[in-house]
Amino acid sequence: MANRKHVEIAGGGFAGLAAATAFRQRGWTARIHEAASELRTFGAGIFIWENGLRVLKALGAYEAVVGAAHQAPGYEGRDSGDRQISYHTFGNDCRMLTMTRQHLYSAMFAAAEAAGVDFETNSEIVAADPAGRLIGADGRTHKADLVVGADGVNSKVRESLDVATKRTTFTHGVIRLLVGRRDRDLTSTNPDNVINYWGPRLKVLYVPCNADELYLAMMVRKDDAEARVIPVHKDIWSTEFPVLAHIIGRIGDQGRFDTYETTKLDRMSVGRAALVGDSAHPMPPTLGQGAGCAIMNALGMAVALDEAGDDITDGLRLWEQRERPLTEHTQDISGQYVRARAGSDGANKWDATAMRTARHIPTGTAGISF
Repeated sequence: MANRKHVEIAGGGFAGLAAATAFRQRGWTARIHEAASELRTFGAGIFIWENGLRVLKALGAYEAVVGAAHQAPGYEGRDSGDRQISYHTFGNDCRMLTMTRQHLYSAMFAAAEAAGVDFETNSEIVAADPAGRLIGADGRTHKADLVVGADGVNSKVRESLDVATKRTTFTHGVIRLLVGRRDRDLTSTNPDNVINYWGPRLKVLYVPCNADELYLAMMVRKDDAEARVIPVHKDIWSTEFPVLAHIIGRIGDQGRFDTYETTKLDRMSVGRAALVGDSAHPMPPTLGQGAGCAIMNALGMAVALDEAGDDITDGLRLWEQRERPLTEHTQDISGQYVRARAGSDGANKWDATAMRTARHIPTGTAGISF
């Protein structure tokens, strides 16, 4: 048997799982290094659009994901007085599914295990080099044909590769958390809808994840110390959105605040080292495409290197040529929506420019049918 190629990956999030699974499907061996003691994600919700569903199908995680995800009949905009200001429905040609992050993670982790991916927890990676090595905090070196930094927005792998970086932070950020869902939580509209509630100071995105859980994404200026505090100052938010007061009242001590930001790199690979996911292209969540772009690019990397054969650097160049234009387009539109207080709820939110990523057929998924 010919020698099999090997990939070492720093980071066990969505991008790392997708990359490892895709490489294993193409005959590589793959190992993920996760700094934490267990493989899981934090408690919040997530959007997966049609482009991401195609990738999940290619990775073998689709059935497990859609089996317990939520498909909203519509997406509404409502003001703080609970008056409808916009409404949009989705066709089956461009679905939008919502779910908890842990549900998506569990399905992708199971697919990675089934593909034969190896995992090493309590394995903090602090650097990489272009020759194809990951370097651990414990001093160990992990050599591979390819090394991948999928270690998040504050990526140590990216820093070690000295890639030119332009980082933009925005005026707003978001508190993300899950609360219990109850019958008749909303009576003035369909409680199965995803709903943007707009107030003069704050915004709440109401997102059903399943029959029992709601995701609340609570947008606030990052300099609004009173409203952005964790635990959530429930009186402030309930006063702005009285229709949601009974739901906001269920919030406990959970939640985390993240500032919206975008990072663009002059390149996503150096030699035999590559960057993917939030390590390479973080973006505000205003299009719901952070995870979608991460898993698209992870799969696209494996496809490009498979096509390139033994030339890793040629494969990485091909990968960047294919994937970066759409990724940067998505970052740009996401950033524009933040500058307009996280986007308009008018028709332009659903125009061809905004929906380009959702309607894209990702590399490696052209032959997929559902």
